[in-house]
Amino acid sequence: MSTPQTWLTQEAADRLQAELEHLEGPGRRDVTAKIEAARAEGDLKENGGYHAARDEQGKMEARIRQLKQILENAHIGTPPASADGVVGAGMVVTAVIAGDEMKFLLGSREITSDEYDVYSEKSPLGSAVMGAKIGDTVAYTAPNGKAISVEIKDARFI
Repeated sequence: MSTPQTWLTQEAADRLQAELEHLEGPGRRDVTAKIEAARAEGDLKENGGYHAARDEQGKMEARIRQLKQILENAHIGTPPASADGVVGAGMVVTAVIAGDEMKFLLGSREITSDEYDVYSEKSPLGSAVMGAKIGDTVAYTAPNGKAISVEIKDARFI
């Protein structure tokens, strides 16, 4: 099974690397200090501060693993240009979905800020539009089983 590729701009890669360095350094030290302080209070079974610090540590370690995986498998730069007018990863897609026009980023949420909704290429919507051309109408099945039509209006790299 292959690891999914993530296309990142240099800015996004730098931002993720800085977050990773913070979590692995000061972040870990802070959580360890919280755990030790809570441990010093005594009885761990009924120590809410201890359990909260351990939960925080677990979430932080999961984020560290996620960031390492993203950065190890990331392609930094611009995704390969697909043929003109063909939807691909790393593009902002404008589409009419079930009668409403919307813009979304096809790819990883790590690429951009909160400017666009992000859909993975492996999501139902993402798989339906991947490879479609401007003007095409495609459909995907929603979780409720309903078929939803999508008309591609535009697709551009950010």
